[in-house]
Amino acid sequence: MRVDGTFIGIDVADAIVDDSAIAAKLREVCPVDIYGDAEGKVQIVEGNVDECVLCRLCIDATSPEQVKVLKLYDNEASLA
Repeated sequence: MRVDGTFIGIDVADAIVDDSAIAAKLREVCPVDIYGDAEGKVQIVEGNVDECVLCRLCIDATSPEQVKVLKLYDNEASLA
């Protein structure tokens, strides 16, 4: 699942979208509410994607393979 804003793109691996524990963890760690928990599924709140502060908390809560933060303003460079 991928959602792009103007400056930032968020790509969540399909394998974890239905994981309720990961959905709750992402919602908990994101300081700008990019992630929601939609009945146990990871939800990306489209209107908040460009609010990303590049803190890496979502990546640290999962793994770089499961959640990617893409800098669309930098040729989709991945925050690693």
